[in-house]
Amino acid sequence: MKQKIRIGCGAGFSGDRIEPAIVLSEKGNLDYLVLECLAERTIALAQKRKLQDPSKGYDPLLVRRITSLLPILVKNKICLITNMGAANPVEASKKVSEIAQQLGLKVKVAAVSGDDVFDKIDKNALAIETNEPLTTSGELISANAYLGVEGILEALKNDANIIITGRVADPSLFLAPIIHEFNWATDNYDLMGKGTVIGHLMEYAGHITGGYFADPIKKPVENMDILGHPFVDVFQDGSAIISKIDGTGGMVNLQTAKEQLLYEVINPYEYFTPNVIADFTTVKLQEIAKNQVQVSGGTGKQRPNTYKVSVGYKAFFLGEGEISYAGLGAFERAELAGKTLEKRLKNQFDDFRVDYIGLNAVHRQSIDTISIPKTIPEIRLRVAGKAKTIDDATSIGEEVEALYTNGPAGGGGVRKYVNEVI
Repeated sequence: MKQKIRIGCGAGFSGDRIEPAIVLSEKGNLDYLVLECLAERTIALAQKRKLQDPSKGYDPLLVRRITSLLPILVKNKICLITNMGAANPVEASKKVSEIAQQLGLKVKVAAVSGDDVFDKIDKNALAIETNEPLTTSGELISANAYLGVEGILEALKNDANIIITGRVADPSLFLAPIIHEFNWATDNYDLMGKGTVIGHLMEYAGHITGGYFADPIKKPVENMDILGHPFVDVFQDGSAIISKIDGTGGMVNLQTAKEQLLYEVINPYEYFTPNVIADFTTVKLQEIAKNQVQVSGGTGKQRPNTYKVSVGYKAFFLGEGEISYAGLGAFERAELAGKTLEKRLKNQFDDFRVDYIGLNAVHRQSIDTISIPKTIPEIRLRVAGKAKTIDDATSIGEEVEALYTNGPAGGGGVRKYVNEVI
């Protein structure tokens, strides 16, 4: 049994950079590499792609990531665990095997399925967010349970080099190899809690190395252009040291670790996962060297007897249009354009918005409540509405484009979008 294992996190979401994972694999002396690429939004989008093509539904960057990483992983004997299988882990594993063949590499690929419970759910069950039956939200297209470590452990016992999962709880991607290597009992909830703390600290990659933390005024972070992703040395007792590769940008310190520890945590006394209800209030963090934070503590109690399920449904078609105004009277012309479109469109949509980007698009105040500077050099007008049909959604962008010649003066840079929102 090993005294210590090293796990790197090479991605914290589906669209993350590929380069940090390559650096970790080449220079990190890793035992495991985790790519965490799934969220509620991305699993729903994956289900949408699978509906259009049953051979798809895995992460859109899977081929690029695997093609870049596979030779390094094989050379350095690193086991990859990733949820890039998304809505279709079996097809994803076939694609990985195909890439390995093309590269002349021999790997054992495992697919972890079982999270797709669309045929099992009661479609009239009440949704947590609305307390209304699921079907009242719209046409249901997917339901995925957040699985725990079990499938990954089975794959590890069978000596898989590449493990592709669907919807697995993020910390479980890290907890599974820790359990496997140290032979932890899955009903030892104190250890499960400690491992979950480690997984939660690591799961968003660049978060803990200063990426999402950075603020040039209050929290400056150096060399953001080459931001490194983290690795963690985990010990048998559940303690750990989080660090990053020397020479990469960013930083790992008490501040970055504390911010990530509390990220997405509603109740730190009871952090629910499929493997344990973890208690984060007993966690101790200590900065022991530059870019090294020691993690200890964390406990847990018996895991829940139910799974969390993410349900995807067809919500609406979103129509958008944007146009820019610049120079003297930029805001006044943009406002005239916005009011013109409101008169033409607002009554056709239940939910319709006019935003003046730079003034009220994020905080959403009424223009009447804003102290507007006398001279605004440029403004971007955005008009958006939720529609029941794609044709209705398309009309919004068309109306924005019509402003070119129907005024006001000087509008330019029109863009129009239509998207079916799942």
